[in-house]
Amino acid sequence: IITYGSMAARAVVRDVGRVLGHPYGYVDRIAKLIPFEIGMTLDKALEAEAELRKLYETDDEVRQLIDLARSLEGLARNAGKHAGGVVISPSALTDFMPLYCEEGSVHPVTQLDKDDVETIGLVKFDFLGLRTLTIIDWAVKAINERRARSGEPLLDVASLPLDDPFTYEQVFKRARTVAIFQFESGGMQRLLKDAKPDRFEDLIALGALYRPGPMDLIPSFVARKQGNERVVYPDPRVEPILKETYGIMVYQEQVMQMAQIVGGYTLGGADLLRRAMGKKKPEEMIRHREIFRTGATKNNLSADKADQIFDLMEKFAGYGFNKSHAAAYALLSYQTAWLKAHYPAEFMAAVLSSDMDHTDKVVMLIDECRRMRLNILLPDINSSEYKFTVADEGGIRYGLGAIKGVGLAAIEGVLEERAQHGAYAGIEDFCRRVDLQKANRRVIEALIRAGAMDGLEPNRATLMARLPDALALAEQNTRAAAAGQDDMFGLAQPATVAKPLVSSPALPEWDESERLRGEKDTLGLYLTGHPIVRYLPDLDPVVSASIGELVSESPPGQSGERGYAQGGASRTVIVAGLVVDLRKRGNRVGLTLDDRTGRIEATLFEEAFNRFRTLAVKDNLVVVEGRLAFDEFINGWRVTVKDMFDVDELRERYVRRLDIHWQADGVTPEFATRLKELLKPHLGGQCAVCVGYRGVSGSVPVPLGEAWRVHPSEALVRKLESWLGSGGVALHYGHGPRQPATRPEAAVS
Repeated sequence: IITYGSMAARAVVRDVGRVLGHPYGYVDRIAKLIPFEIGMTLDKALEAEAELRKLYETDDEVRQLIDLARSLEGLARNAGKHAGGVVISPSALTDFMPLYCEEGSVHPVTQLDKDDVETIGLVKFDFLGLRTLTIIDWAVKAINERRARSGEPLLDVASLPLDDPFTYEQVFKRARTVAIFQFESGGMQRLLKDAKPDRFEDLIALGALYRPGPMDLIPSFVARKQGNERVVYPDPRVEPILKETYGIMVYQEQVMQMAQIVGGYTLGGADLLRRAMGKKKPEEMIRHREIFRTGATKNNLSADKADQIFDLMEKFAGYGFNKSHAAAYALLSYQTAWLKAHYPAEFMAAVLSSDMDHTDKVVMLIDECRRMRLNILLPDINSSEYKFTVADEGGIRYGLGAIKGVGLAAIEGVLEERAQHGAYAGIEDFCRRVDLQKANRRVIEALIRAGAMDGLEPNRATLMARLPDALALAEQNTRAAAAGQDDMFGLAQPATVAKPLVSSPALPEWDESERLRGEKDTLGLYLTGHPIVRYLPDLDPVVSASIGELVSESPPGQSGERGYAQGGASRTVIVAGLVVDLRKRGNRVGLTLDDRTGRIEATLFEEAFNRFRTLAVKDNLVVVEGRLAFDEFINGWRVTVKDMFDVDELRERYVRRLDIHWQADGVTPEFATRLKELLKPHLGGQCAVCVGYRGVSGSVPVPLGEAWRVHPSEALVRKLESWLGSGGVALHYGHGPRQPATRPEAAVS
């Protein structure tokens, strides 16, 4: 079925401005003066927007632009195809209407839109393909595999009880609806916390109400459900119809039933009334009002009361939702919630598998798994499947298909070989058995960095070091096998096979930062650690609390103004975290900070962002100071940033002394020379240096002079640790910050 895109108010102004040759910025400024509302026209915009009207009256070019746009407004701009609309006819479609096919396409569409198709008497259907159905199917299959192994009866998701208290309590009332169909958004989660649904009818109603228009009824619906507002009915006879929605008309079917009971309509006539109310055609409404008034009078209602009820029905019918549609969607919502409550691992594995091509979504879902206390296991070349699976030892095993840089063909080859000939014994065995045309060096390196080969060799550094020789040996074996030879009697001889690889010594594992960077690059997140862990000794003396502690605090008792809370509800805090997300909203930028214990949003207004834009970068570790307040709009805590700095600046402000621990037979000239080489590039700071000498007969601190004060940067600490080993360096923090140094160059001989 065809769809026609029309020239709406803003779009037609932009199109006309482009044709007239006006600069983009000029046209964009005019277009943005037109209010962004459903049904907005240029005439309405001129009435509603004073600045636009002033430009129209005083600027000839603006007047010409808008007058031309008004003459084109509402015309069809382009043709498209309905997402799920299909039309059925008793004979060839061309017997009833002309068809249209885009150039290069083989799929025709009707030239009549959905309304005209219906008008000429043909049947149209709207088919929806929902990913949620696939998720449910995958989850149920995984659950039934487990139940079959334990001898339990198989689960039939179509037979679930719709009144399970555990599902309502654990998922809906607590708004733990990540991955729950229809109820996943922040706004819906806020609604669930207010409404606290405890029956299936509530889910149907909330799904129908959470749309533009009927959303205005939500406060009254919630208040009536909680007993804070009296439930009233337009007429006692319609109580059975409106009781489940607390006296509020939510569904089109309710409007039809009221027309039948109060106005004497047949159900067929009531459906025509519903359509007329939805289209708001004045002549139709006048006719139906008279029919309703006549029928209501026969049912012992006065004409005035009949008109009141008709007005009420007309108001609600304008955005009433189809209950059968809402109920079908609510059933899917309930089924996903039931699966999440009772079989969390199988359900989340299915959800992760459905979104495995979208790394950002996978990261968000992994966070939800951690909140649910589900263990996420590294991908494993000998255990993982293409999709996420539930591991025998519990938890969710990462799917190989979610590793960046590893294609479907390579994974299918690896899994097929494993299924036929068993687990891989080592990196050499892996390279020898797989098709290196599909699983090439780049693919194998990605598997190593993701941790999928951790079980094959001592560590990832060793795997990466042994890979070139393993590939060379595998290629040599392949050439030898392909070359084969026959003896003079035609008997096949075994091909020459290269000698097995002599394993090189195991190497020390990569340092944590390199290991985690590999996981982030290939998986999109850190699985075996977090970059902030290394800096906890630096952060703990400075931050007010961990993010997890801050966000777990109860919100203020009184409901403040939605947005940025002020006054007693806020306080100054210092918090540290990794920037995992950055979004610009109007004149402010929102950062999502993660410190492994939780996440919090930090907001920088324009001035602050301009000061700290070099720090406000994704994957950067930052420390922020600002006002912590509960934001009702996001239903969570938020920090409005006043100051931001990195770990080097934190040390510059707070570290008072750097201790170097040296244990030897004596302070040799070589030690002094090496220490001088390391310290010299970092001189000029305010941090004192003290060498703690530890010998056979005792230990003594040796403070260095003022000229040897340093900037205690990460680069200096890493160099010293590399030289002295773990525990060779210690930083001592003061109780408060000092002003940052100007970092002058210091000459020390």
